[in-house]
Amino acid sequence: MAGSNFVDYIKIFFKSGKGGAGSPHLRREKFIEKGGPDGGDGGRGGHIILKGNAQLWTLLHLRYKRHIVATSGMAGGQSESTGASGKDVVVEVPLGTVVKDVETDEVIFEITNDLEEKILLQGGQGGQGNTHFKTATNQTPRYAQPGEDGKEGWFNLELKILADVGLVGFPNAGKSTLLSVVSAAKPKIADYPFTTLVPNLGIVPYRDMQSFVMADIPGIIEGAHEGKGLGLRFLRHIERNSMLLFMVPCDSEDIHKEYKTLLAELEMYNPELLDKKRILAITKSDMLDDELIQEVKKDLPEIPYLFISSVTQKGIQELKDLIWINLV
Repeated sequence: MAGSNFVDYIKIFFKSGKGGAGSPHLRREKFIEKGGPDGGDGGRGGHIILKGNAQLWTLLHLRYKRHIVATSGMAGGQSESTGASGKDVVVEVPLGTVVKDVETDEVIFEITNDLEEKILLQGGQGGQGNTHFKTATNQTPRYAQPGEDGKEGWFNLELKILADVGLVGFPNAGKSTLLSVVSAAKPKIADYPFTTLVPNLGIVPYRDMQSFVMADIPGIIEGAHEGKGLGLRFLRHIERNSMLLFMVPCDSEDIHKEYKTLLAELEMYNPELLDKKRILAITKSDMLDDELIQEVKKDLPEIPYLFISSVTQKGIQELKDLIWINLV
């Protein structure tokens, strides 16, 4: 994966800003011998904020930013002037970014909408100036609060691609070819396993100027849920897809068995994936005549299916229609 522009996991240290100290200033003017306290409050420290950006699709821009620190608030001044707040740090992330605590692996929040902002770490509160501590028995307090420390910690940012349709299949099932045919995406295509090393997204145009997003997920292999092959790394991207398009080539030894194997991998990774709508596409079907197609139909899983060929465009429009019906 060296040299890839697709980064879907990073570990990063964030620290919010410290609050500014309150001022213990006492009023001193030419004709006022015993001025009272007039120290202002300190400004709050800068927040660490994550913001969704629909134009981003990778965490690459954060790969080499190991530490991100917000500035501290300024101290309060005389005449009850409040110190300036520290500058917030806004970190833009692609939609589908999940933030987790490194130590507990607990999900803190997710960013799923464009321009959505969530505060990851609040800046420390500024300390109160001495004006807050004046009492009947202590008219000239000479102390003030220090500012609160900022918060800090290591976090994992994980990207789960947001798409309407996720393509699920073993290597060489024709997923990348289909994506290149129905959208403007240009994934790498070759006749050997694991050509696709990173997820690819494509916007599929549909009737009446409508469209949906399709994601080509790197090929799953049997045992992917245990970390074999590339599957484990990318199975999480399937979690965000509205529906799943299973793709099995027509020359498979047993189409039904291959579908069941794929389904089992998803179930062992996350049983909730089985709740998604599913469609089966039997690919490379330009190799079959009508008689063979009828023979293959006798042993197919009981889900909506189509015979397609990305090369000849056979069944492509019908597939888009079937996807759309199941999305709306």
